[in-house]
Amino acid sequence: MSRIGRLPISVPGGVEVKIDGRAVTVKGPKGELSHTVAEPIEVKLEDGTVTVARPNDENTIRALHGLTRSLIYNMIVGVTQGYTKTLEIVGVGYRVQAKGNNLEFSLGYSHPVTVEAPEGINFKVERPTVFSVEGIDKQKVGEVAANIRKLRKPDPYKGKGVRYQGEQIRRKVGKAGK
Repeated sequence: MSRIGRLPISVPGGVEVKIDGRAVTVKGPKGELSHTVAEPIEVKLEDGTVTVARPNDENTIRALHGLTRSLIYNMIVGVTQGYTKTLEIVGVGYRVQAKGNNLEFSLGYSHPVTVEAPEGINFKVERPTVFSVEGIDKQKVGEVAANIRKLRKPDPYKGKGVRYQGEQIRRKVGKAGK
């Protein structure tokens, strides 16, 4: 069996898990998330633990087994703690500022770049060069953070741009560094 898929998921207090056919809904203090489970995988709720089972050992079904367990676990963590991605901006004159629910970036272009917050996502600006993306859906938080990073990817020569906090940029030697 899958090492990840066979692990039971304990449901913490204050979290309600409903299984209605193929739909799994998790409701907690921060919000509500739902997911539709793929066809052969079975999800059961017994005594405050969620277990995921598979009917056979085909490769695609084995992959779905671990994936389904991880998605349900991420939903439970999301509605209890939430997810945060912190990004930092490196470069002279590069900065970010909050405009209501949106962010406005100055990234060396001739115009400011505005990013609107999708539903369920919050932005928090800690300093003009450090901000975070917060939400309960892990996939959505990562996608919004990646799209913001795409606005000005870190330059391999000078290291300027938008990067995740703690990300190591592989620097290249310029033409003078023989």
